[in-house]
Amino acid sequence: MTKASVALNRFGLGARGDQPVPTDPIGWLTGQFAKYDPRPDGIASAPTSAGVSAELADYFRQQRALRAQIGASPANPPIMAPGTEPPVKDEAVRQARQFAQRTGRGDYAGAVGARAVNALTTDTPFIERLVHFWANHFAVSADKLTVIGLSGTLEFEAIRPHVLGTFRDMLIAVEQHPAMLLYLDQAVSVGPNSPLGLRIAARGNRKVGLNENLAREILELHTLGVRTGYTQADVTEFARAMTGWTIAGIGRGPGAAAAGTDGLPGDFVFAVPLHEPGDRTIMGKRYPAGGVEQARAVLSDVAISPATATHIATKLARHFAGDTPPPAMVARLQAAFLNSGGDLPTVYRALIASPEAWVEQPVKFKTPWEWTISSMRALNVKTVDPQVMVGLLNQLGQPTWKPGQPVGYDDIAASWAGPDAVLRRVEAAERFAARAGSVDARALAPKVLPGSVSPATQTALANCESPAQALALLLVAPEFMRR
Repeated sequence: MTKASVALNRFGLGARGDQPVPTDPIGWLTGQFAKYDPRPDGIASAPTSAGVSAELADYFRQQRALRAQIGASPANPPIMAPGTEPPVKDEAVRQARQFAQRTGRGDYAGAVGARAVNALTTDTPFIERLVHFWANHFAVSADKLTVIGLSGTLEFEAIRPHVLGTFRDMLIAVEQHPAMLLYLDQAVSVGPNSPLGLRIAARGNRKVGLNENLAREILELHTLGVRTGYTQADVTEFARAMTGWTIAGIGRGPGAAAAGTDGLPGDFVFAVPLHEPGDRTIMGKRYPAGGVEQARAVLSDVAISPATATHIATKLARHFAGDTPPPAMVARLQAAFLNSGGDLPTVYRALIASPEAWVEQPVKFKTPWEWTISSMRALNVKTVDPQVMVGLLNQLGQPTWKPGQPVGYDDIAASWAGPDAVLRRVEAAERFAARAGSVDARALAPKVLPGSVSPATQTALANCESPAQALALLLVAPEFMRR
């Protein structure tokens, strides 16, 4: 790979067939910092957390009304609605399915479409790649009913505005976003000795209490990394510090009323009745009682921890320089992170300056998302049908914002390069080529892979029986499938 090809494909999202090849690859990358728009037209018109949260609020109100009909006691059987309607309990399930289908078709697909169109048309593909990197780092999964419509808004509202800021600011924005608070059940966490917790305990209800999911994933996945000096006691103390972090208007369970009515549905709120009182000691440091600021202080500290710097540096090096991160590059990125206090543009400049990221041989196998976007960019595609895009990524095995686990999608070839996965790409490439018309693959190849098309691929393209066959072959050539 030439430097231009590395810049376009390893750092960027793939070359566009209608754009010139950069003559100054490093300058092309660094110049994107000043050009980046956190709210381009497509993203600005995409579903928002406020809009989705209003839908969720209506849904939860309907569910509460149905549960009220059923009655609070397990001894009370579901009552029958008038006429031939199903039991109220069945009606609640039916409404849940309808809500999931509606948000899946509307909010979720709309957000996937907006993300794809922006990736296809952006003039700052390096920064967009970083947005996608961080969205996978701070993963939520849209296969959870309450997160379906909100999954894309986390990327649009908490990551995009902070991708060129500090890691601390991005971290806090992510952890206070309704998608994360709902996905990891923070919105239903109740301090045992909080005003609400004591009232619940007095009534003998032991089903409601402290939830440690978000606190654990912040330490294990978002900041320090697994097994990096903290204990289970630290997780529990951090979870206690975070009690009261919840969402206006769309909570459920006893904490919903405690969140109050301040703010619009989906707004982050600090609910004092849910908060565990007292000082907290986490990883040897005392954090005095202070309401919402107690957990923020913990986040501020772990955001600039040496362990966090190593964790982030390792993941960035793996993403840009190979499945086995080069130790020297990791050390360089870690130093940039620590010396700048987590200033992300400083870390990105150290990334660009790392020779390990500019080696000539391909170092990464493209994920389904990366391959799809690079294929469409090569063909100058600028619009998509959101539902078709959703279906395509499902077929290729990487549904957008649906990793199924908080750790996100794997970033190594072994997860994406299996024979069945490659066959799906071949089938998709044939469909792309059939719709592209009479594109000359031999003329396109040097534009999208400048200086990087092997003699074997050149010969294979020349021997194809039709333009569509040649184009499909180019899209699944080894040098196109890797970056």
